[in-house]
Amino acid sequence: MVFRFLVMMLVAALLWKPSLVESRIRHYKFTVVKKNTSKLCASKPIITVNGKFPGPTLYAREDDTVVVRVVNHVKDNVTFHWHGIRQLRTGWADGPAYITQCPIQTGQSYIYNFTLTGQRGTLLWHAHINWQRATVHGAIVILPKRGVPYPFPKPDKEEIIVFGEWWKSDVEMVINQAMKLGQPPNVSDAHTINGQTGPAPNCSSKGYTMYVESGKTYLLRIVNAAVNEELFFKIAGHQMTIVEVDATYTKPFRTDTIFIGPGQTTNALLKADRKIGNYQIAISPFMDTIVATDSQTATATLRYNGTLSAAASSPTTLTTMPSKNATKVTTNFMDSLRSLNSRKYPANVPKTIDHSLLLAIGVGVNPCGTCVNGSRVVADINNVTFVMPTTAILQAHYYNVSGVYTDDFPGNPPVPYNYTGSPPTNMQTTNGTKVYRLGYNSTVQIVLQGTAIIAPESHPTHLHGFNFYVVGKGIGNYDPKNDPKSFNLVDPIERNTISVPTGGWTAIRFRADNPGVWFLHCHLEIHTTWGLKMAFVVENGKGPNQSILPPPSDLPKC
Repeated sequence: MVFRFLVMMLVAALLWKPSLVESRIRHYKFTVVKKNTSKLCASKPIITVNGKFPGPTLYAREDDTVVVRVVNHVKDNVTFHWHGIRQLRTGWADGPAYITQCPIQTGQSYIYNFTLTGQRGTLLWHAHINWQRATVHGAIVILPKRGVPYPFPKPDKEEIIVFGEWWKSDVEMVINQAMKLGQPPNVSDAHTINGQTGPAPNCSSKGYTMYVESGKTYLLRIVNAAVNEELFFKIAGHQMTIVEVDATYTKPFRTDTIFIGPGQTTNALLKADRKIGNYQIAISPFMDTIVATDSQTATATLRYNGTLSAAASSPTTLTTMPSKNATKVTTNFMDSLRSLNSRKYPANVPKTIDHSLLLAIGVGVNPCGTCVNGSRVVADINNVTFVMPTTAILQAHYYNVSGVYTDDFPGNPPVPYNYTGSPPTNMQTTNGTKVYRLGYNSTVQIVLQGTAIIAPESHPTHLHGFNFYVVGKGIGNYDPKNDPKSFNLVDPIERNTISVPTGGWTAIRFRADNPGVWFLHCHLEIHTTWGLKMAFVVENGKGPNQSILPPPSDLPKC
């Protein structure tokens, strides 16, 4: 009887859903294994968590503590990033390899332990080393505290929808070959919706199906876990009401098209108010310049309960996707986003600024004696192509280890030029592991300035350790005299990842109230690989809860 009871308890734990008995500590085990796939565009072994693609969803409530034990059973090193989790004083659990931790090696394990302080909504987790996040990713659902309602009509049901990209060949081989040649890698072969492509050339996937009941309202928790592409999302014949992005509530607005960059999340209310039948769900890429993308449209099906049993062969109402270069659609969507800015959920935008930075971001070319054309494509911030260290920067900072990094990252481009006009004659960048130092609780404004050295393109940029307010954006070169006059300091959208428009700039503000080392990088994985990344070191404060917590005893070693 005791054995049977223990088995029942184990099964209950594995099948945990948020409607069951609550606990203030959420325990998860992530076992990293390779699994062979046969239902997509090619049969191949992929790295997964618990054998799932996408991986398991993490459920918790605001202010809960999450404990995830990761066990590595593959030959590759692994790390995990809990994208958008602020990690207050717990940078050891943030996850980017060689920034906050050394990787978890084969046969080793590491426990990520962090608290969801003041956060609720939808986020994502993903591997943060090499290109593993192509298959190692999943959703995070943070429910409000018990008894605290959503600030929008309560949905009848919630649905998680995760977008991704798929390569027929091994993704690490794709990027390694490209780096060896010094050229851009092959684009993905397909997009995925909850791990399925839908009908696509040389793909056997039938696609994901979402079942709905007439008259009911569904909260769609939408996650873009794609590697290199910003995406459009539509459901044929249906409007959606946006209520949250990046786990922050928004002023609601209706739209039939969602624009979402890699690393971003969006919550939308969907009313099942159409006639019974099948409706196409689709995602397609956005790119309004000459850069190559996977142009395949992934599809799924929204099916009303009550549809005839022959629904699989019955007609499906189709949708028309925006053109790949539909800049106006992306602009309209982003301009519609505003913070809720209510008494309970205020927009605490910094009004005065201690650090004002201009970060010119883009792609350039450096000499390469071993590359096929004698040159290598690189990316940079303020002309610095970031070099990954071999010891984690956070460990070096905490233990005062010299020689790992320097704190002379330039807060402005060393040589100003026409960033969005004709490129300079010399496109070569400098290499270095440089950080920018911030005092505790100082306020920061960053203008992310896109450049056109090779080709202008949109850059979805992610800041670890903080949310930020998007106070302004524009096309062309940022004008420090006139552009701030139009900044929104009342209800700007609050995010952790923001797209910098092609040939333009975006201004963000945040308060550096989280001590540690925090990564800033383009969330197009190819640009991160090429070096479009840097880190902030935020000093400890003077108060008892204003310092980095000591590292855990099982922190991996390099």
